[in-house]
Amino acid sequence: MGPFPVVSLMVGSVVMSMAPDDNFLIAGSNATGTNGTEILIDTDARDAQRVLIASTLTFLVGILQVVFGVLQIGFIVRYLADPLVGGFTTAAAFQVLVSQLKIVLNVSTKNYNGVLSIIYTLIETFENIGSTNIADLIAGLLTIFVCMVVKEINDRFKHKIPIPIPIEVIVTIVATGISYAADLEKKYNAGIVKSIPRGFLPPEAPDVSMFSQMIAASFSIAIVAYAIAVSVGKVYATKYDYAINGNQEFIAFGISNIFSGAFSCFVATTALSRTAVQESTGGKTQVAGIISAGIVLIAIVALGKLLEPLQKSVLAAVVIANLKGMFMQVLDVPRLWRQNKVDAIIWVFTCIASIILGLDLGLLAGLLFGLLTVVLRVQFPSWGGFGNIPGTDIYRKVKDYKNVVEPEGVKILKFSSPIFYANIDGLKSSLKSTVGFDAVRVYNKRLKALRKIQKLIKKGKLKATKNGIISEPGISNEAFETDEEPEDNEDLQVPTKEVEIQVDWNSELPVKVNIPKVPIHSLILDFGAVTFLDIVAVRSIKTIIREFERIDVRVYFASYQDNLISQLERSAFFDDTVRKDMFFLTVHDAVLYIRNQMAYSDNQDPIFEKISLMQESKEPIEFTETVRPADELDVQEEAMRRLAS
Repeated sequence: MGPFPVVSLMVGSVVMSMAPDDNFLIAGSNATGTNGTEILIDTDARDAQRVLIASTLTFLVGILQVVFGVLQIGFIVRYLADPLVGGFTTAAAFQVLVSQLKIVLNVSTKNYNGVLSIIYTLIETFENIGSTNIADLIAGLLTIFVCMVVKEINDRFKHKIPIPIPIEVIVTIVATGISYAADLEKKYNAGIVKSIPRGFLPPEAPDVSMFSQMIAASFSIAIVAYAIAVSVGKVYATKYDYAINGNQEFIAFGISNIFSGAFSCFVATTALSRTAVQESTGGKTQVAGIISAGIVLIAIVALGKLLEPLQKSVLAAVVIANLKGMFMQVLDVPRLWRQNKVDAIIWVFTCIASIILGLDLGLLAGLLFGLLTVVLRVQFPSWGGFGNIPGTDIYRKVKDYKNVVEPEGVKILKFSSPIFYANIDGLKSSLKSTVGFDAVRVYNKRLKALRKIQKLIKKGKLKATKNGIISEPGISNEAFETDEEPEDNEDLQVPTKEVEIQVDWNSELPVKVNIPKVPIHSLILDFGAVTFLDIVAVRSIKTIIREFERIDVRVYFASYQDNLISQLERSAFFDDTVRKDMFFLTVHDAVLYIRNQMAYSDNQDPIFEKISLMQESKEPIEFTETVRPADELDVQEEAMRRLAS
């Protein structure tokens, strides 16, 4: 646990806005300086006020984090996917690198915050690179080289070396001794630690009156600090195979910040560099944290004086050398790309967004982008027509298996996703691709043909028999004229107000209307992967059923989830047309039922094999023949008899 650059900048922005220099000008302080008038500032009062603001902010952040933990808001850790965490922590390591690079070079830059802050800092660092202190640069590069070499030795010979070589401690002691002996500050103007305050400030109660001014900022700081801590924690949780309890983390950080806020401390989250140092030196449990905290305590109380000659570039170099593990996560991208391209894109997007926008906005952008990919994956799920493996009750995709056979006259569609308003159009398009025709277009084309047939029957140029519609010998058939009528895509409810005609639409028709063939009599929708339906999906599926029913294609449902029926009942899905007997436990059950129904209908002697006609007009249809053959039927009489039955 410790400070983090992003959290430090967020806290700093609150402190600077609430305690600017202008609030601490000394009255009548104009004094003559080298360039004219100089304004004096009461730095003691300013610094005391800023410490009070920072500690009060820490206290409030702690309260919010405890509240979030008690309210079980730690579930947000579930949305921090591994690719997102990898990209975010790599960007965080890059930000730490940039912040330490200027210390290694001993180059001064402004303190940037917000969008492009890392880029601005990097640009200004290289613009001022000409003022680099050579002593600091050499010390930093040597420290990085020595640390990385010794760490490599520790990794390669960890089975032979009982205790990893504590190279960071050794380098710190040696560098302090060299700096002190060579007097690098005076001879080479090296940047050293200088004064380290000793002891602790007495506890001080937070200023509750400031809460209203910093509540919004403290909310965002609490979330960002938690997200950073959990993101870094998940990296090591994956590495060492343990789980993270999000609510426990919230409460732990909250209690820590409440306690430390009373002792003029800073908002604590995960100290990325110190975590990397501790992990790389072999620390794995809370005992390592106790030891490091004890050493810090001793340094604050007694050893601070001994570290004053240490070059800052050496400390920065130690931090940079221990970021190697974080930067090595970049090698995960090619592997992710081979395994799942979407996850690789999430990793890259989160990393770039965090570098450009800053870690707070970058994390939010990565989180939203990750959720967007989930929505898109659900909106465009996999689907396909299924067939039967002969001799079994197993059904698989026709495209993926060679020996799969589709049942005759039956199409099976499996839609592998919840169905809701965003992907209902995808269901309709996949349905059209599976069956090979558009049910609405087929229906409208049939209506056009029915109108033509009706006109020709009224004119006596067509007549209805038991064997179908025939034209009179020697009479030209107007039905073979060019079809110049525009296609009507409207969803008409009734064919015509005068006549209803039922035709075998797969037979040869005496009218030239391009009617798509309907080679199926049944459609099975496999809902095994459908976990929920919203109201838009329910209405649309009901419409789909009616569209297929009116072109004589029965729709069935199979392999549905247990809760699906209750969802459909609540949505008023069932009525006289849509009944529960359309639902089957498995696809094979539905296929067997359809086969039995077709076998039963084939054994019946229907009144009409080809056509039935009902005329509601007052005058009967006049045929050209005066004597009716025995094989012809009185269509009106038979239609009325059929309607009555």
